[in-house]
Amino acid sequence: METTVPNKTGERFWVLEFGAIVVCPRKLVELQSYCTLIRPRDLTVVAVKSRRSDGITRKAVAAAPMFEEVADQIFNILNGRVWAGHNIQRFDCARIKEAFADISRPAPVPIGMIDSLGVLKQKFGKRAGNMKMATLAAYFGLGQQKHRSLEDVRMNLEVLKHCATVLFLESSLPAVLASNSQGSSTVVTRSKSHAESSYGEETSRKSPHNPLGYQRSAVPYARGKLGNMTEKVKDLLCKAQNKQPLTSFLKHSHSLLR
Repeated sequence: METTVPNKTGERFWVLEFGAIVVCPRKLVELQSYCTLIRPRDLTVVAVKSRRSDGITRKAVAAAPMFEEVADQIFNILNGRVWAGHNIQRFDCARIKEAFADISRPAPVPIGMIDSLGVLKQKFGKRAGNMKMATLAAYFGLGQQKHRSLEDVRMNLEVLKHCATVLFLESSLPAVLASNSQGSSTVVTRSKSHAESSYGEETSRKSPHNPLGYQRSAVPYARGKLGNMTEKVKDLLCKAQNKQPLTSFLKHSHSLLR
């Protein structure tokens, strides 16, 4: 949600834009979207000129529907679903309740909630700075945050995909990706017998010049600690397969989450 920013103590937020996407939890693909500008009852609470380049101005919302006119669409896309977003528990959820209370209607209720700010603070740490959406997007090279509802929601999903890829690799290859690890020639993530049989079945289907069957492409994280992690993963795979260096392992892993 995009809102006004109170200038004085006691002033409230007014919703200026709502945007949401429905995402398939198994494939992480967008199934449905809804976005609308919203005109507050008092237009004077909206700045004539936004401080942001893509910000919402008074002129932009002057002809927009009021909240009661779009409340049904907002309710339908939210009610009875798992809500996911960045810092939504503290900010967006409160704004939704306020907006529905203003028109004397019950607010939509989620059946679950995933606040990516809290999740990433626990799981991802502070490697990306202050963990704001704009900072995370810059960290992964996803561009600048637009501060427009639908664009930010989609960026939020991409940030989560990138974070999930890194966390997946770290949990799958902890000995290799640990910053103080000296590396190992083998990594066991399943029982030895199962791993050996699975390895035999998989390698029989691979080309001798491309043992993992991946397309070659540039590694997405080429700088800093992530770049070092990438090199360690490649070295491990080279030793295990006794083949030429592979450059597409992380790229392909990320594409699986896309």
